[in-house]
Amino acid sequence: MDRLERLLNDDRAWMADFGIETAMIFHEGLDLPHFAAFTLYGRPEGRQALGRAAERSFAVAKEAGTGLVLDAETWRANLPWGAVMDLGRDEIAAINAQAVTYARMWRDQNETAQTPVAVNGVLGPLGDGYVPETAPDADEATMDYLTSARAIAVAGADLASAITMTSSAEATGAARAMRDAGLAHAICFTVETDGRLPSGETVGAAIDAVDAEQTEPLFYGINCAHPAHFADALDIPQARKIGMIRANASRLSHVELDAMDTLDAGDPEEWGQLCAGLAQMMPWLRLIGGCCGTDHRHLGCAARCLHGQKNVAA
Repeated sequence: MDRLERLLNDDRAWMADFGIETAMIFHEGLDLPHFAAFTLYGRPEGRQALGRAAERSFAVAKEAGTGLVLDAETWRANLPWGAVMDLGRDEIAAINAQAVTYARMWRDQNETAQTPVAVNGVLGPLGDGYVPETAPDADEATMDYLTSARAIAVAGADLASAITMTSSAEATGAARAMRDAGLAHAICFTVETDGRLPSGETVGAAIDAVDAEQTEPLFYGINCAHPAHFADALDIPQARKIGMIRANASRLSHVELDAMDTLDAGDPEEWGQLCAGLAQMMPWLRLIGGCCGTDHRHLGCAARCLHGQKNVAA
């Protein structure tokens, strides 16, 4: 059974990464131009920090006795954000391939038979992840995502995920691009404090809109929001299609978080309890990870609460 099959068929949720961007800025003291973690691959100190973060995620998964989905840090490695940073199409393709290569290297150094690791190529929003007015339509998104998706596929990722999707239109375009690149893929929406996408769509309506395209995502998910913001939004007929939660540490809204210059790491223990509670309510969840403000402590608390381990990232 290959890694993706194990992820989909395991009787326990796997762990995913934590909030790399905020961890790199606030815990490692590294600068991320335009909040783009992929810029770290070009700096020795950046690669070392990413390697340390990967090792912390491995440690949580190993102690919990479950698998890990390890991200290639390519959330803003796409054509529109590349243009902002004076990077062309070939450079964006190379960055995506490089990120997958590093993730595979860290996987090879840490994977065990008991802790399989699936490498995940990440597609992030083409505009501002919190402002739906900047989101492209489905056709534009398909074209803009294809460069990244193809590079991720050629570099050998096990799957790809489009995360922090603010609208079903952009998510549909991302799903088309990943399908056309031959990637097994997932779609992850972000929501506001009312549990709706920034576009105003409900989670259920957004899932239905992407499903209509018949790209056959492995599953859907929610990211970049606190569990308290979306727990009620998951009580929908489409709930069994939701296989991924990657939650924020903070209960603040996106607008409030954007205005802060300090880190709100929330309460890791409460965060872990809330995520584990969602997993117990939705036993079909495939993976649980963190987004903004989280680190290995949050993952460790979730793993302890969910899998009963006593020493996970205490």
